[in-house]
Amino acid sequence: MSYEAAPGRYENPALFARSGKSGLDLPRISLGLWHNFGGNDDFDTARGIILGSFDRGITHFDLANNYGPPAGSAEITFGRLLERDLGPYRNELVISTKAGYYMWPGPYGEWGSRKYLLSSLDASLKRLGLEYVDVFYSHRPDPKTPLEETCGALAHAVRSGKALYVGISNYDPEQTRSAAKILRELGTPCLIHQPRYSMYERTPERGLFDVLAAEGIGCIAFSPLAQGLLSGRYLAGIPADARAAKDPRFLTPSDITEQKRAELKQLDAIARERGQTLAQLALAWVLRNPVMTSALIGASRLSQVEENLKALANTQFDASELERIERVIGK
Repeated sequence: MSYEAAPGRYENPALFARSGKSGLDLPRISLGLWHNFGGNDDFDTARGIILGSFDRGITHFDLANNYGPPAGSAEITFGRLLERDLGPYRNELVISTKAGYYMWPGPYGEWGSRKYLLSSLDASLKRLGLEYVDVFYSHRPDPKTPLEETCGALAHAVRSGKALYVGISNYDPEQTRSAAKILRELGTPCLIHQPRYSMYERTPERGLFDVLAAEGIGCIAFSPLAQGLLSGRYLAGIPADARAAKDPRFLTPSDITEQKRAELKQLDAIARERGQTLAQLALAWVLRNPVMTSALIGASRLSQVEENLKALANTQFDASELERIERVIGK
């Protein structure tokens, strides 16, 4: 059966926000394909999540060259969906990919050289079956490559028609300011920055948000639920199918201490007073900042996307709520 997108997918105008001083709107909740969409995952489940997300107004799908596993297979999965289902809707989609972390052996398989970035982009486009992506990121700064070379490669990607916009990820405030200046001088302004940001990861508040506001750069947070810690799944312990039990590379059982669980229960109580789940509270808290364009969520089932979208019903906080949250997380 051929796919037809839901006709009411754009009925909620609050779903979108402008990315910095650009002309591009992004959904306030975007779908990241870091986990659950690789070659080792069930294709029909991935298809249901992606198409269901688009039916609910999520137009932005975030990838990277090494997402999988195996590396590259998330792009292949999305490419299959473009060919099978989403091709007629390409102009409605914002598809992003990145390069910077390890992808292939040898000295040209990671970091920020012109050779690696542009070779990786070509490979990503082949896996996706596309002529261009909407956003191409430098996934991390390279301490051994001049920033002018990295930014020059990003600008070339736009001039060559292989990307419409460029972004950076995991850059600190000074690196961001320098990259923004170089890209602006090259005629390819930086569209967006993707940092890790959540109630439990506050580093971007120490200067990065100020730089983004001054430079007119949008912001999209990854791991806004702190690798699932703020999803609500760990309020009563560690479920056997939870990430901390199954894949402890980024969230381990030792991270979920009794003190942490006590904090999560207090945050959950605040959420319930607001008529939200803990995950919805955490997403709303991330999105409360005016510089924040979007929050990237992951999902293993469509119901998670549906629940997370409900966070948009209330992203406003009064001073007493923010003070209570600060007391709980101890920042």
